Amino acid sequence: MLLLMGCAQTPAPRGEVKGEDFGSGELLQSDSNRMATLAMKANLQSLMRLMDKLYQRNPAEWKKTADSREAAAAYVRIAIMERQPWAELQGRRDVAALSLALEPGFAGDRVAAFIHALADTLITAHGGRTSFTLINGLDPQLIYNAARNVEIANWILNTRRTATGAPLLLSNHLNEGERNLSFEREMGMVIGRLDLIASYTTERYRRSVIGYAQGLVAGPFFQFLPVQSLPAVQ
Repeated sequence: MLLLMGCAQTPAPRGEVKGEDFGSGELLQSDSNRMATLAMKANLQSLMRLMDKLYQRNPAEWKKTADSREAAAAYVRIAIMERQPWAELQGRRDVAALSLALEPGFAGDRVAAFIHALADTLITAHGGRTSFTLINGLDPQLIYNAARNVEIANWILNTRRTATGAPLLLSNHLNEGERNLSFEREMGMVIGRLDLIASYTTERYRRSVIGYAQGLVAGPFFQFLPVQSLPAVQ
C-alpha cells in the first residue's frame, strides 16, 4: 500500500508504443537503416524541445533573431533540416561551430547557434544524412564521438561563465524550492540514442564477419546427404 501511495504521488505518463505508418521508402531500408533513421528523427526532436526550453528561459536570445520565440525557432528548424549555414556561426560547421557558440564573448543568438551546431554535429557524424537506406553506411566511431561531444557541450553549458560571471544560458535550475532538470534529461536521451546506434552498428559489422567465417567453416557440414544408392558403374 505504501508503495502504491508513493507511486500515486508521482504518476508517470501513460500511453502505448506506436509505430509510424508504412512508407514506400522503407523498402530500401534494412533493420539497422530504419533504427538509425528513427534515432536521428528522435534526436532532432529532442534538440527542438531543448531549443524551446532554452528560449523560454533566455528570452533575450530569440529577440536577436526574430520578433517572436516561435518565429526564431522556425528559422533555426528550417536551417537545420535544409542544411543551411547559420550566419552568426561565420561559416563554421559541427564541432568548430559548437566551440564558437559556447565562447563567453559570443554576441549572437546563443540558443540558435548552440542548437544549430549540435544538430550539425550529429548529422555530420551520420555522414551528412538524416535518413538511411541500404546503400548508406555508418561509422560507429564517429557516432560514438558525437555522443561524447554532446556530453562535453552539456558540461560547458553548465559550467562556463561570461565575462560578467553569468551563465552562458539558463538551463537546469536547482534550489530548495524547485528542481528543473528537464534539460539534463533531454541531453541524456540524445546521448543514449547515439551510444545505442554506435554499439548496434559495431555489433552488426562484427556479426557479419563472424557469420561469413561460420559459413566458410561450417559450409561442408551443412550439405544435404544422399538418401538413395548411386547406380553401379558398368
